[in-house]
Amino acid sequence: MPVLAVAALDQGQTLYQLTRPWVLLTSAGQALAVILLLLGLLQTDSLHFLGLRQVSHPEAAEPSKLVINGLYCHVRHPLYSAGLLFIWLTPVMTTTVLALNLGLTLYIIIGSIFEEQRLVGEFGQAYSDYQSRVPRLIPRPGKCYPSDQVIRKART
Repeated sequence: MPVLAVAALDQGQTLYQLTRPWVLLTSAGQALAVILLLLGLLQTDSLHFLGLRQVSHPEAAEPSKLVINGLYCHVRHPLYSAGLLFIWLTPVMTTTVLALNLGLTLYIIIGSIFEEQRLVGEFGQAYSDYQSRVPRLIPRPGKCYPSDQVIRKART
């Protein structure tokens, strides 16, 4: 939050400001990113993603489920990809926004590495196979992991 406050208080020097039709294209791209984010949240347990299910119902822990269909057959982290798409399609880029975007991008990349390590630990070879077929953040058009598979981790 302090980083966002600094960005709001000191917007920095303007590097570029898009005009029509480019501002319309970037705005459409940002709208697409929001839609992808919402679709990705609908595909997963959004309360679990936010950490709220664990707090509200710690005893009702269902076996973990690895979703690999829908958006997840094109990219392993569609929520991160949508976030990156949104922040980089800003129609006005200032030095402060650029620094913030670079920091957020680095945070997402590093966070995805740690999350992948956790997922390999949780799902083992099944997740490693998924990693070998599906890109982490940038989708490959036309390529999709079989959508009829859902990998479940047994209760321990």
